[in-house]
Amino acid sequence: MKYVSTRGITTLGRFTDVLLMGLAPDGGLAMPERVPTFSAQELEGLRHLEYPDLAYRIMRPFIDDVPDADLRRILRDTYTPAVFHSKDITPLTPLGSSGLYLLELSNGPSLAFKDVAMQFLGHMFEYVLEARGEHLNILGATSGDTGSAAEYAMLGKGRVNVFMLSPHGRMSAFQQAQMYSLAEPNIFNIALQGVFDDCQDLVKAVNADHGFKARFDIGAVNSINWARVLAQAVYYFKAYFALNLPAGAEADFSVPSGNFGNVFAGYLARRMGLPIGQLIVASNENDVLHEFFSTGVYHVRPAERVAATSSPSMDIGKASNFERYLYAITGNDAPQTHGWWGEVGQGRPVDLRGTPHWDAVKASGLRGGRSTHADRLNTIRRLDQTYGRLIDPHTADGVLVGEVYRRPGVPMVCLETALPAKFEETVQEAVGRLPERPERFEGIERLDKHFDVLPNDVETLKAYIAQKLAGRAQG
Repeated sequence: MKYVSTRGITTLGRFTDVLLMGLAPDGGLAMPERVPTFSAQELEGLRHLEYPDLAYRIMRPFIDDVPDADLRRILRDTYTPAVFHSKDITPLTPLGSSGLYLLELSNGPSLAFKDVAMQFLGHMFEYVLEARGEHLNILGATSGDTGSAAEYAMLGKGRVNVFMLSPHGRMSAFQQAQMYSLAEPNIFNIALQGVFDDCQDLVKAVNADHGFKARFDIGAVNSINWARVLAQAVYYFKAYFALNLPAGAEADFSVPSGNFGNVFAGYLARRMGLPIGQLIVASNENDVLHEFFSTGVYHVRPAERVAATSSPSMDIGKASNFERYLYAITGNDAPQTHGWWGEVGQGRPVDLRGTPHWDAVKASGLRGGRSTHADRLNTIRRLDQTYGRLIDPHTADGVLVGEVYRRPGVPMVCLETALPAKFEETVQEAVGRLPERPERFEGIERLDKHFDVLPNDVETLKAYIAQKLAGRAQG
């Protein structure tokens, strides 16, 4: 399988090349040159596979430059009950007889859905770097969960350093403690004076400096990394099969969405032949994606207009993976995608109204909705009272919007994105008590914190990276 850029480069290499690459040299995102599909008969053959074997079957067509035995071993090492605290890895739980289901993605090391892909990345990075005799310096941006998931996945990885940008003062106390309490020589936490979009823009700016990127071996673990999207597609298949539906019957999925990577993984699964009817894109008050799917106009919000909400991991005004979606609905038209993203970069909207592209959006199965602080409090409270199930505020956004789009007789699977323990203040406001947390995280907020505050300036960031890596080399 060869990979191309959403902006035109057609020679990005194969899977292990784009794994280490981050952004493409033209600023685009890596995409496979084609999307393999499963027939109805082939889907039936996947139905009863254990998670590592299912992951192998889904991912193998996209990863053909790693020997079979090695890929199977990596997946077996990644998806274990010891790491994910469940033999099913991503259990599916019905909410009574409502037709709503929770797909539990938050049982991993950092208690967030991003563990499912990030643990795979950790093992795959180690494998590829060891084979090549190389090192990688990961530069990432997080609104709360990517950072801790990446850092837990890279612990003890001798060939990988992690530089993680987060918006200063914008994460929950638990999220900050998860990241900043790590006193590891290969982990560098940077609290940026700005919002998540500023963090994301700095990551892209560093990647755009090709000389710096090459000199310091800069890579990515954000959802711009294709391997994360691919790994996340697997749990859509797993959830669908757990519903035990008749062959070909549809299921709908509701996905709390910020950077669009999680829901794009569902779109990928749909493109591969999984019978997904609707993919619901659930936004909070930062409703750029809701606006697009409602009106056909995608208009990025500047940093000063990104609201700080009680579902902070979705406080994003510019969804990076949306570029992959635009590329897909054009039929892989890179010049058109590049043109649109150029408009976005100039602060102008992408307006698809009245175009064949808008028809393609409507045919793609994606729908949008939004939630507010009051909505998520009510949803957390209602699910606790009705089903005895406590959820976090992001999952509440997904449940609320998913309920709006429910179809009679069609299951609605709501993706759980984090455990409520990560957002204690909001959960307590909703139900009047603190959520339980895994014993291994008791008292984490009292641990010493290790991070540096930096201004929103790319040259300062590059100097910081160079200084820290020089110190690592001397050490």
